Amino acid sequence: MEATLLGAVPTPTISGIPLRSAVFSTLTEALDYAATGESGFNYYDGRDKLSAVLPYRELRRRALEMSRRLAPIGRGQRLALVAHTHPDFAVMFYACQYAGLVPVPLPAAVHLGGRDAYVRHLRQLMRDCQAVAAFAPSEFIGFLNEASQGLPLTLSGTFEDFMQLDAQADLPPAPLPTDLAYLQYTSGSTRFPRGTMITQAAVMANLSAIFNHGFTLTVNDRFCSWLPHYHDMGLVGIVLGCVATQRTVDYLPTREFAMRPRLWLKVISRNRCTISFSPPFGYTLCARRLRPADIESLDLSSWRVAGVGAEMIHPGSLQQVAEILAPAGFDERAFLPCYGMAECSLAVSFAPVGSGPHADIIDIDRLSRTGEARPPIEGEAAMKGKAFINCGRPLPGFEVEVRGDRGHVLPDRRCGTVYLRSASVMSGYFGNPEASHEVLSDDGWLNTGDLGYFADGSLFITGRAKDLMIIKGRNIWPQDLEYLAEQQPEVRPTDASAFTITDANESETAVLVVQVRETDPVKLASLSVRLKQSIHAEFGIHCLIELVPPHTLPRTSSGKLSRSMARSDFLKRCGEEQQFGFGKDDACISPPTPVSTAT
Repeated sequence: MEATLLGAVPTPTISGIPLRSAVFSTLTEALDYAATGESGFNYYDGRDKLSAVLPYRELRRRALEMSRRLAPIGRGQRLALVAHTHPDFAVMFYACQYAGLVPVPLPAAVHLGGRDAYVRHLRQLMRDCQAVAAFAPSEFIGFLNEASQGLPLTLSGTFEDFMQLDAQADLPPAPLPTDLAYLQYTSGSTRFPRGTMITQAAVMANLSAIFNHGFTLTVNDRFCSWLPHYHDMGLVGIVLGCVATQRTVDYLPTREFAMRPRLWLKVISRNRCTISFSPPFGYTLCARRLRPADIESLDLSSWRVAGVGAEMIHPGSLQQVAEILAPAGFDERAFLPCYGMAECSLAVSFAPVGSGPHADIIDIDRLSRTGEARPPIEGEAAMKGKAFINCGRPLPGFEVEVRGDRGHVLPDRRCGTVYLRSASVMSGYFGNPEASHEVLSDDGWLNTGDLGYFADGSLFITGRAKDLMIIKGRNIWPQDLEYLAEQQPEVRPTDASAFTITDANESETAVLVVQVRETDPVKLASLSVRLKQSIHAEFGIHCLIELVPPHTLPRTSSGKLSRSMARSDFLKRCGEEQQFGFGKDDACISPPTPVSTAT
């Protein structure tokens, strides 16, 4: 699309009538409302230049026009959309809404495995959702066409290709609240991604709860986002949420953020944005790349809601980020921890707005042994304190329970599996009734697969049940080992992955794979010893350490590390049939590489 730049879409203004906060029954109703205002999407490129502007009234006009071309494809059919940060994606997504099709956002990020891996991933997702057509912007059309070969698609092409379809004379009938709004693929951090089926009613219920109760919008709120449009936080929380609340968004492409994270803060500072969300690694990456001159040029005093979620939150990391950004006017109280997942549209709980991140310090040994989340006993040196972030109270309309292994509800400060029920919950995984039945009961309770506990009405998440490491009867969370690795100067955030393997004695043994740029064998050996000593001092366990080159660890489409794939790759490097024995040095037997070592 060639954008006509008439200036960025402004922050919405009010003339006596407050903006409605996502109180609609369908996404098309929300866009119909948004189109009556002056707000919309602004798109910036990697040079911090405004590259495209899409007011909501223009988004609606173009979406309605395209819907008449999409309607003959068939109501309820899936249309795969490579979700690049581009106006054409927004138009195609909402055209599907008006046409009664089910859009399926696909990753717009070439995997570290390269072109072939990305093409295979696209193809697998299109086959899984049984797409009948597929769209990609011009930058990704080559990948899409290759991935589409041999699939029964009506059309695989760009926006211009879809515009060549014959348009029916009448507009399609409006969607019903019970219709599917979209399929949202999970991140796949523990297994292959699954397509969550989200109805119009489910996503609108979640948006209403988020924007009316998760945090209160003000007249002058303006969003900024680098989050990918194929991830639930970026799609639901920003794209759909800002349309439903008639808020302006300034977008930075995800790839440009990864290369130049300072641009994110620069846009917030210049445009006086007030709300922006990120997983924890985004804040850490940004803070690490900032130079003193960058801080001096920024004014982040307008940033009142700095949402943080999508992965485990380490309170210490947020504090470090806040200290680095403080000279630029950032207030630590802006941090807003939250908890959610694609299976319930997006959000489940929010911490109190304006209170900043609060942690609960608990005795990690007691938690591992008994499942009780209690503060350490003062004066007992053997007790280890660990901080878990307060994710706040569940949003209105959510029933949330923490259950034990036998399905019974646990009292406060007892750790178990988090279950929830809400109008925001998915209908199931598309085309996978077995997987749906695994997590969704007949009476609507969703097994989130997350571990956590309640304390004074607030929810604290401690990890993923499937990732939990049980070693010599102790429960150990892999993110704790990964966090210890990240404290070493040679290791960057999200460059460590922990999991377990079965040794020759049929016992579970911890493994920590760490990406490093260092190639000096002496320095690598030093790092390996430090990691081993740190883990043993903190948890009292022995751990296999493997140091690997950058870009070795596999990631999901949303950028998260995949521990299951990291484990599989580790076993392949060490030999599928190899038994893991340990001598006095706990040495991992693995093929030698220029930068690999283990202790």
